[in-house]
Amino acid sequence: MSGDDVKISTHEILYRGFARLDRYRLRHRLYGGGWSMEMEREVFERRHTVGVLLYDPQRDEVVLVEQFRLPAHLAGFPAWEIEIVAGITDHDGESAADLARREAREEAGIEIIGEPVPVHHFMPSPGACTERVAVLCGRVNAEGAGGIHGLAHEHEDIKVVVLSYRAAMELVSADKIGNGLTILALYWLAANRDRLRQSWR
Repeated sequence: MSGDDVKISTHEILYRGFARLDRYRLRHRLYGGGWSMEMEREVFERRHTVGVLLYDPQRDEVVLVEQFRLPAHLAGFPAWEIEIVAGITDHDGESAADLARREAREEAGIEIIGEPVPVHHFMPSPGACTERVAVLCGRVNAEGAGGIHGLAHEHEDIKVVVLSYRAAMELVSADKIGNGLTILALYWLAANRDRLRQSWR
């Protein structure tokens, strides 16, 4: 099926703030033929997101960040979450690689070496949100990485966490990481680590 198989009759913005919530009335074509009854759906509108796993192949370490997340707290997860570096596009012309480099500097105070490697491109919650996520892996030198980073005007208070590959995977195995992008990126690293270390030697 294609975009022609969806008919939107009305669209209104219910709320616009840090987030945006829209309401749609629509019908869509059915697998068995014909059209569905008209339905109403609220959709959380969110811009394109990029996450980047910062990996040092020489030291076999990952550079992660820890920061406060209100939704995690409200959902019963730890309020301070360990995550890969990530950010939302500020403008349409910014590439995923450029955003990854910018966020690595802002959130972790570290530079990505060379071109980041694409990992996956997906929607984390296609039934509720328009957010599209690109995950990359960026080569870094983790020696001396650490400290507190982030932009004050964005209320960021971000601590850098440097872990060995094994320590990071132990956290995943023990269900100590609740961020989906981070879990996905670390499992990808587990499957591609030998190849990366060889190509980035």
